[in-house]
Amino acid sequence: MKRSQIDVVRRFNRAITQRIGALDDAYLSRGRSLGLSRLLWEIGPVGAEVRLLRARLGLDSGYFSRQLRRLETDGLATTDPDDGDGRVRKVRLTRKGLAERAVLDRSSDELAESILEPLVQSQRDRLVAAMTDVERLILASQVRIEITDPRDLDARYCLRSYFEELGRRFDTGFDPAQSIPASDEEMTSPNGLLLIANLQGSAVACGALKLHPDTRIAEVKRMWVSPNVRGLGLGRRLLERLAAEAASREMLILRLETNRSLTEARHLYESAGFVEVEAFNDEPYAHHWFQKNLRHD
Repeated sequence: MKRSQIDVVRRFNRAITQRIGALDDAYLSRGRSLGLSRLLWEIGPVGAEVRLLRARLGLDSGYFSRQLRRLETDGLATTDPDDGDGRVRKVRLTRKGLAERAVLDRSSDELAESILEPLVQSQRDRLVAAMTDVERLILASQVRIEITDPRDLDARYCLRSYFEELGRRFDTGFDPAQSIPASDEEMTSPNGLLLIANLQGSAVACGALKLHPDTRIAEVKRMWVSPNVRGLGLGRRLLERLAAEAASREMLILRLETNRSLTEARHLYESAGFVEVEAFNDEPYAHHWFQKNLRHD
């Protein structure tokens, strides 16, 4: 990590926190901090599941509970079991809370306008474009990728989403029973592994390895990224992590196959150093086969 880059990030953080009023105890003159105002906003008009809300904001459970209690004490929110599942707790805004959120909404618009108003139009366009880019990069920096048991709920969600997307995109549809399998056992050590990418409490991508120690060849399987987060570079991060995991297990070759419908996947593999080769298996849904030498990674 370059020292100059760290200095720029810190300088940017100082400029933003001061400009938006994050240093004030009473954010937007509403008598509560930016953190408490953000929590009020994120609960939203229809409420939110407590677990997912805390994950989305990335808050410590103790701090989150204290902040939530403050909103409840002020008569702005209530927390109760969810109507559909008593095991799930859901927080909802009261009528007073909804009114306060509406005021916060208007004040936030005014703050945004005060940032843009002094600039000429070309500067506004540049600032908005830069903010959009920064937002996506900040989101990308929040993604965590971990080896996960394929029987885990997040894993099941990703694998199911992967199969459903292939079914929609392949010309002939997709039947997992007709494809070369990657079973739970094959995606579990020592036979392989499954990576799950998580963003703000939600699983958003996956990728797996099948290991063949006898030939020192590893296969990439089950590569999927949620459409909601495409463009954040998660496919490349997953692929690089899979290559690193394979190399750490003394694999020499990394292989994969893909369907002609997945043009963006082919571009990813080519840009990541994979070379198209002759077919090395009889996968019925494959039209392109790739491999990468791991000896120099």
